[in-house]
Order: sequence, then structure tokens, then C-alpha cells
Amino acid sequence: MINEMIDMRSDTITQPTQAMREAMAQAPVGDDVYGEDPTVNLLQKKVAELLGKPAALFVPSGVMSNQLAIKVHTQPGDEVIVEKDSHIFNYETSGPSILSSVQLHPLIGERGVLRAEQLAPAVRPGTYYMMRTSLICLENTHNRAGGAIYPLDEIERIRNFSKALGLKLHLDGARLWNASVASGISPKTYAQHFDTVSVCFSKGLGAPVGSALVGPDDTIERARKFRKIFGGGMRQAGIIAAGALYALEHHVERLSEDHLKAKAFAERIAGNPRLMIDMRTVQTNMVVFDITRTGKSTDEVLAILQSKNVILSDANYTSLRAVTHLNVSLEQVKRAAEIVAETF
Repeated sequence: MINEMIDMRSDTITQPTQAMREAMAQAPVGDDVYGEDPTVNLLQKKVAELLGKPAALFVPSGVMSNQLAIKVHTQPGDEVIVEKDSHIFNYETSGPSILSSVQLHPLIGERGVLRAEQLAPAVRPGTYYMMRTSLICLENTHNRAGGAIYPLDEIERIRNFSKALGLKLHLDGARLWNASVASGISPKTYAQHFDTVSVCFSKGLGAPVGSALVGPDDTIERARKFRKIFGGGMRQAGIIAAGALYALEHHVERLSEDHLKAKAFAERIAGNPRLMIDMRTVQTNMVVFDITRTGKSTDEVLAILQSKNVILSDANYTSLRAVTHLNVSLEQVKRAAEIVAETF
């Protein structure tokens, strides 16, 4: 329908498919706080195997997964190195300071990517009157960098650096599935360089709820205790775990379709000189483009586009973001791009 709303704010707005709903409705369940939910246990086993780690823990959200990683890798008063535009630094509501009593040390990356040589000056010396650097967190794909893929060789260099200093390394891999499909590098290959990895099921994979934290057995056992403390202990959670399990089994490879949709959107708006975009930055399912030349604010442009049935989000003060996903077709994406290009 020509007048239908095309919502490309985020890949978190996806709706479960009918087949996913049926899998959820039919899932065998138990009390997960007792470790007795068979569907949760199956999901955790599958995720751990996919990422090559001994254990996994199903949690309600990506924020909880990241915050559990910070909690198990740090002590109160420690410092955690992050990238300035990372999700942990910008969108987790000061969770590290509230939940773990740690301080974040943000470094400026290049499209979300930190280089190994940036890290040495940021690691605190061992003097007693300074905080202890204990953890480095990376993000792949990087949200605010427009779905940028973290180069594997740089991850390897950072792993070597952190290991030499005895620092833990955590990956916010909420969209690691996108990075893997786009790069051809397996999730296990990425994950092998990290002590813990967080992955999400409710973004590009289209499940309604849930993330997982993977890592060593003892680390995940500690995380399980803190999950309870944080209020994340769930009972018959197999109903939602079944959605995540279905997504893992049926929705990973189809992410390449979302990547093609994003490229199609970007190619169309790139033809408008008022909309600035570097096509090299379109790597997965996100398109970030600068609207400075329109002479309008992001709020103004968003309002105009919504009046034309296209919903996007702001990426920063001068840029907008379009995200492709399971519930927006290639035809809709092309129509949205046409509306954006012609409006400005």
C-alpha cells in the first residue's frame, strides 16, 4: 500500500513471524531459576557452541548482558576502557557506575574502531592512588558508527595487548550476527579473542526478547548470581527462549537480505547532493547520512519524513539513521529512499 508507514528506526521493532509464534507457544518450559527450563538450556547450549565458549546465560536484554560482563570482570573503583560512541557508554544509563561502581574511560575511535596503539596510554599505572584498569570493551557491529564491522586483525592486536597486561576483554556483539554474515567470518572466530561476548536475539534476528552472555563456566556461574541480583531471574522463560532459538535456526543467513536493502537505500539517496553519505560506510543493515545541506535540523527532517510515512531516527546532531530489518521489504526500502531523496 502506498500510504503505509515504513518504519526504519531500528531493527528492534521487528515482529515475531507466525512460525516463531508457534514455536514459542509449543515450547516445553520449566523454572529457569532452578535451571530446569529445557528450552532455555537448549538455547544456552546452542549459543555457547556457536561462539565456541564453555557456557552461556540467557538474559532479558543486551544491556543486562553487557552489565553482567562488567560486573564479573571488575571490582568497585576499577576503570573500564570503551570507545566514545559505544553503546555501553551512551545508552546503558550509567549502568557501570550504578551496578558495578566502576568508571568508564572513553577513547575516540575511527568509526567506532579503537586501535591497539591507543590503549597503552589509557591503561592506568599501578600506583595505589589511581584506579585500576581491568577491562576493555569493544562493539561489533558498532551502532553509532552505522553498523561498522570491527576488523578482525585489529581485534587480534587488542587481544594480544590486553592479554600481555592481564586485562579482560569483552565484546558487545549485539549485532555480531550481522558482522559475521557480512564478513564471512564465523561468530566463533570473532569470539575466540574475547573473555566474554554478549549477543542479542531481538534485533536483526527478529525475536521479541532476549540476549545471551557467553564465556568460561566459572564466569557464567558468577554472572548467573548477579543476574538474579539485577532482577533478571526468570521462571518459565522457555516461551521467550524459544523465539530466540527459532531466530538462531532460521533468521541468521537472511541478514544478508537486510544488508542488500541498506545498500539499495544508500545508493538512491546518495544521488541527492544535499544528503551526504560515504558508501564505504554501508557495511551491514544501517545507513547513516548527513543532512546539514538541507538547512534543517534532524527533528525537522524527521517530522517531515514521518508526515510522508517514513520513520527514521537521528544518529547525531547532523545525521539520520535508517535501519533495515525483517519487517521491511526491499520494495518498501526503495520507496522510502525515493521519498527521502525527492523531499530534499
